[in-house]
This record gives sequence, structure tokens and C-alpha cells, in this order.
Amino acid sequence: MAALAPVLAAAAGRLQNESCSSSAGAGRQFQSWKTKAERAKKVEFIRTAEKLKAQLANIEKDRNGHLYNRKSDFRVEYRLLEELEHSMTVSRKMEKAKILQQLSKIQNNVKRLQQQLKDVKPTPEFVEKIKEMMEEIENAINAFKEDQRQIYQQLLKEEKAVINELSLFERKVELWSLGSSTAEKVWKLPSARVTVDKTLENHLPKEVIEFERFLQRTGGRQGGWDDYDHQNFLKIRTKYRGRLSYMDEALEYLSGRTKEDIEQHDKWYQEYVVLYERKKESIKKWKEKQQQEKERNLKEKEKSEKMLRERWLQREEAQKQKAEEERKRKQATVEVWKKQKVVAFAIDQVSQLKREEKMQQKVRQSHMKFLLERNTLQKKVKEELEKLENEKREETEKEGRKKIAAEEISKFQEHVEIRVTRDRSRLNRPSKGREERRQEMAAAAGEPLLRVSQR
Repeated sequence: MAALAPVLAAAAGRLQNESCSSSAGAGRQFQSWKTKAERAKKVEFIRTAEKLKAQLANIEKDRNGHLYNRKSDFRVEYRLLEELEHSMTVSRKMEKAKILQQLSKIQNNVKRLQQQLKDVKPTPEFVEKIKEMMEEIENAINAFKEDQRQIYQQLLKEEKAVINELSLFERKVELWSLGSSTAEKVWKLPSARVTVDKTLENHLPKEVIEFERFLQRTGGRQGGWDDYDHQNFLKIRTKYRGRLSYMDEALEYLSGRTKEDIEQHDKWYQEYVVLYERKKESIKKWKEKQQQEKERNLKEKEKSEKMLRERWLQREEAQKQKAEEERKRKQATVEVWKKQKVVAFAIDQVSQLKREEKMQQKVRQSHMKFLLERNTLQKKVKEELEKLENEKREETEKEGRKKIAAEEISKFQEHVEIRVTRDRSRLNRPSKGREERRQEMAAAAGEPLLRVSQR
């Protein structure tokens, strides 16, 4: 187990390096994909902006051709629109210059921060300076975003109001188009206004229709009188607060008008005031109703937008949750794979160590066997050498004894003559025992020694 510890540590380190390198590669790949997606999105946005810009230029060209034509019959009315457009264009240019100035200031601050970060100094003053610059840039960006958010909210409100007004005008135009066939026939007649009112009777308040019909029937807003007489009548009547005592003074101021004319005009004026008040009240109620309907429509639209936004958020949250679960699942798979690889690597290392240990054990055994055989052979050679030395010494001693015996024999023969056949060559030949030992030593010396290669 002690031998497994370094193996496992080495395997874990190697897998960690591989996982870090694979994680770094995956991070670079994701960053590259994100950059490509942002670049494609930016190109698509620029293409859409260019297309909308071309459409806007064509629309402005058509509008200028119709509205600002000097030969147009409505040149006086359209001049107001032209002045309004000019003022709005100037306002847009000023707003654009202001936005560009703010963005330029933020960009300069960012460049200054980047320049400071190129020469980093590990001092508290430098860190505090960088922190202040970052806070300044962040505050400028947040202020710019908040201003733009408020502007866009105001524009959205104005857009909603314009859309509602346009829808009302479209309804009126549709109603006019329905009554255009009959209106064209009677447009030049005095009673043309009554015909139009009958067409719009179902879409205008009853009090308004009654007031308009009363004016058409009685000669307009002055009851058939001219402006001078009518103003004098109103002045005297207001002076006497509607009492009948104003009649004498009215006859003096209104020369050419009889008492019956003044009384009849007074009755007309009383009815005119009543109908006018009813009309004002009806218009007020109608405006309130329209405002309520507008608010109700806005609320319904906001409610629908809120529901759509909530659905979108729920779908976005579900997608995020699904992506997170997928990421966790992949991470768990990777962790299992890492563990399996660590175990497999550890087992492989253990097997390798076992094989090396067996090989080393075999080498040690072979080396021990070689040493043992060498020692045995050396011992055997030493014994043989000692044996040869002993034999040589014995032979030397024997030769000495033989020589002494020969000398004794020669001395003895001098006294006693004995006739014996002598073989002098036998003295120089080795004995039979010595010949056998010499053959054994030659056989032992001729055997090859066992050699084992050491690692």
C-alpha cells in the first residue's frame, strides 16, 4: 500500500493537468464561439439598421413630395408641419450631439484607465486611484443608461398615445369613407352638414348632434344676426343679468331691431345656452369615457405585455435550468471518467511495478546463483591447487627419499654386488594416481562458466 501512494499521486497529478488543459481548450473554444456569435449579431443589426435607414429616406422623400410641394393647395397648413419637423430635427441633432459627447467622455475615461493599467504599481495609492477611476466610469455609464431609459419610457408613452389617436382617426376616416358616396352629392348644398351629421349620428353624442342641428336651423352661432348686433345684445343682456328691464336700452342700441326681434333672439339665446351647456357636458363625459377606454386599453396591453414577459422569463428560466442540469450531468460524467482513469492508471502502474519487482527478483536470483557457482568453482580450484601442491610436495619428498635410497643402494652395492635389470625411465614417469587427478583437473578446467547479464 505504501508503494501505491506515489503512483496514485502521480496519476492524479497527470489527470489534473489533462483536465486543466482540456478545460482551458474548452474555454477558448467557447470564447471563440461567443465572439463569432456577437460578430454575426452585430452584422445583422447593422444590416437591419441600413435597411430601415433606406426605407426612412424613401418615406421622407415621398412625404416631402406630397406635403412640402409649393404648388400644393394646402401649402399654408403644411407649413406648420414643416416648421414642426425642422424644430424636431434640430432637437434630434442636439440630442445626438449630447449623447455622442457623453459616450466620448466615457470612452476617454476607459482609455485613460487602460493606459494606467499598462504600468501597474503595487502601491495602495495606485490601487485607490484605479478604484476611483473605475467608480467614475461605472457611475457615468449608469447615469447614461438611466437617462436613456427615462427617454425611452417617455417615447414609449408618447408612441402609445399617438397610436391610440391614430386608431381614432382611422375610425373616423372609415366612417367618412362610408358616407363619402352620399356626401359628394350634397357637399355643395347648405344642408350638407346635416347629411354628414346623419351619417355620424351613431358615433357622436346626441347632445352634440342636437346643438349642431339647432345652429344650422337657427342661423349659426349668432342666431342669424350680424356680429355687431349680436355682440351689443350680449353686452346689454350681461349688464342686466338677463332681466327684462334691458329691453329699452337694447332698443336704443339695436336700431333697426324691433322688440319682437329682440325677444325672439333672447329666447333663441336661452335655448342656445342650454344646448351649449349640454354639449359641453356631453363632450366632457365623452372625453372622460375615451380617457377611461384609453386607460383600460393601456392596462390590458400592459397586462398582456406583462404576461408575455412572464412567460418569456419562465421559458428563459426553464432553459437555464435545463442547461444547468445538462452541465451538471456532463460534469458528473467527466468526474466518473476521471476516477475510472485514475483507477486504471493506478492498476497499470501497480502491474508494472509487480513486473519490475519479478524481473529484479529473477536478476537477483541469477546473480546469487552465479556468485554461488563462482565461489564453489573457486573453492574447488583452490582445493585442487592445494591438492596438486601437496602431491608435488609428496613427490618432491618421494624423489628425495628415492634419491637417498638410491644413494644408500649404491653404497650398499659397493659392498654387495647384485645383478638386477634396471628401468631408469620409470623414475621420470608420474604415478597412476597422479595421472587420474591430472585428467580430472583438465576436465574441470574445460567446462564453460555460467554467465548472467546484470541490469
